[in-house]
Amino acid sequence: MKALFVVLAAALTGCSVAPATESREASSGTPLNETISALDAAVFDAFNHCGDPGQLEKHASYFAENVEFYHDTGGVTWNRSDMLANTRKYVCGNFTRELIPGTLQVYPIKDFGAISQGSHRFCQVSSGKCEGLADFTILWRQSGDKWEITRVLSYGHRAAAGGP
Repeated sequence: MKALFVVLAAALTGCSVAPATESREASSGTPLNETISALDAAVFDAFNHCGDPGQLEKHASYFAENVEFYHDTGGVTWNRSDMLANTRKYVCGNFTRELIPGTLQVYPIKDFGAISQGSHRFCQVSSGKCEGLADFTILWRQSGDKWEITRVLSYGHRAAAGGP
């Protein structure tokens, strides 16, 4: 479903945190985990309201210009501009994304940033029904106090229990 392709379009920027130098294990309750969790919430809040004035641009600000977005059913998008065009066309006003509580895992990448992984559901705005599920992996690059998304993988798209 092409709309789900764009649903995970997400990214983050402008949050001050300590460098990503924590252990190689998935972190929970660490400064890195708290930072990436807050960024995930912020990027998808803008995504979920992308039909409102300024929100699509806010969403865009979290992504690197050369972001690569890999979607198992929608294909590959090679830059922010094309990714946002798909978000505007297929997502805004049609779908929202919800992180499934307890699924977000964060792993540091030495001298780069972090990897976040988790699962999310997609909800239709018109019906309020959350019928789609997928898994994601996001690569975050830290440059000083700025975090941005450089790669997104959205995969394992499936119907939610009780969905179509």
